[in-house]
Order: sequence, then structure tokens, then C-alpha cells
Amino acid sequence: MTPMPGPLNGILVADLSRILAGPYCTLMMAELGARVIKVETPAGGDDARHYGPFVQERSAYFMSVNRGKESIALDLKKDSDRAVLDRLLAKADVIVENFRPGTMEKLGYGWESLHTKFPRLIYVAASGFGHSGPDSLRPAYDMVVQGLGGIMSITGTPGGPPVRIGMSIGDIGAGLYACIGVNAALYHRATTGEATKVDIGMFDCQLALLENAALRYFLTGKAPGPLGARHPIIAPFEAYHAADGYLIVAAGNDSLFVKACAALGRPEMAKDPRYLTNDLRRQNVDAIKTEFERVLSAKPVARWLKVLD
Repeated sequence: MTPMPGPLNGILVADLSRILAGPYCTLMMAELGARVIKVETPAGGDDARHYGPFVQERSAYFMSVNRGKESIALDLKKDSDRAVLDRLLAKADVIVENFRPGTMEKLGYGWESLHTKFPRLIYVAASGFGHSGPDSLRPAYDMVVQGLGGIMSITGTPGGPPVRIGMSIGDIGAGLYACIGVNAALYHRATTGEATKVDIGMFDCQLALLENAALRYFLTGKAPGPLGARHPIIAPFEAYHAADGYLIVAAGNDSLFVKACAALGRPEMAKDPRYLTNDLRRQNVDAIKTEFERVLSAKPVARWLKVLD
């Protein structure tokens, strides 16, 4: 059976990005049906091609975010190769790049010049801090924006060293927001005829991903810190030690807490004055952990999963 074309079928993307943030955006577009042509330098291509592990001399890292794309190697210092890129851009709907701000202008492919030459071309730029503002020219890696954006300050264990999230949330967050921006720009062009620039800052995306952590700080004046696997607002909501490992028990409201206590053979806990509401449970979260683990530690994880599922 032939699969249905995706919603971006018919959209052509010129992908000049590399490593992760930009390629993740164009990966999402490819999976939504767009035709993505990746433009790389002949001198080694995308840096990600050289990140291991390798399968038949191909980078698993590179393949994970560039599947479903076509590829062409162009040296933009050569007029003949620039002519090839110009022909591609004349047909493309979107160009995506994640160079340091100013690089595309030096190459002659900045937003202003491209918009003049190709007025229907949507321009997507993903950089560390966006193309405007006092930090726009600063370079950034994923871990840099994780640290500056506050996510590392709420990750890890209390009193421990800074901990990077185990995946590149700085790059991936920017890629996802860029893809959202592209789709909004495509809709805007379809309804107004106007192509726009989508300017994505990795740092901005990290702030957006903080969701209620930032608001809690502005409301209370207290900077949230790391809590291990514990949720800052909901209790019980963390990893608990069973006889042979850990399992997660999460009860997001009063009725689920009642059910969890019954499943653990401790229905009386649900009637304990310390645990009647989520706010009270959050205040007494250490006591809940002690009581839960006293029960959970008697049986293996597999047994508890059957009971709790």
C-alpha cells in the first residue's frame, strides 16, 4: 500500500545547516513530507559525519538526523557552485541555516539579499542567541545554552555539581521551534503571498522550555534547584527503590494517590492528615518516600509493575 503524502508534500527545502539544531528542523520537515536537499562543503561535509559510532564507515549520529534527505556538495567560494545553489534557491520554498550570525551575509546569502532575489523564499536561521540583541554574535553549543538557560540549574541532585541533560535539548529544542516557525511562515506565505525570516535563538528556546519553573521564580523570588527525580510541584512523583531496582510512582491528583496507596497495601495513608491534598503531600514528600519505600523494597520491580499497571 502506497503511503499517503505528508502535509509538506511539494515543499522544497535547501538545507545549509549542520550538526544538530538545523538538521533536526529539516528532519522534521522531511518526515512531514518535504523534499530536503542538504548542501554540504566538499571538504569533509557536515561535521556530524565524523562523529562516531560508525556503521560501514557512516556516522550513526549523522544518519539519525539526516535520514530522508538528499545531499549535494558545493564550494560556495566557486562561482560555478554558487550558480548551482542559486538555481536550487530559485525553486526552493525554504532555506535553513545555523551558521553564526553574519556568516551568510559574508557569503552573499543573507536574508536581505536572498529576499530581494527570491521573494518567495522563507529564510530560517537557528543560532545561539538569535540575529538581534547584544549577544547575537556570541557562538554557542548545546551545553552552553543549557547552562545559561537555567535547565542545568534544575537538573541533578541537591548539592551536586551541574548536570547536563542526557540529550542535546538545546539543539533539539531549537530545531523543533524552528520547524514550528517554518510551518507558520508557510501558512503566512500561503495567505498573504509574503515570505518571512524565521529567527531562532537556542537560548530563547531554553527559556521557553522552562515552562512553570521561570514563573515560579518570578512569583516567589525563590530560584528552583535540582530535585533529582522528584517533581517540584506534584507528590508523590519520583523514582522509588524496590527490592531489585527503581520504579517510578506518579500520582498527579488526590484520587490517584488513593489508588496508589491501596495498590501498595497502605490504604490508610490516603486518610493521613499529612497527605490529604497535593500541597500537603508536597510538604511531606520525604515522609511519603520513606513509607512507600518501606513497602516497595519488599518486592522486585516486575512484581510492582504488575500491581500498579
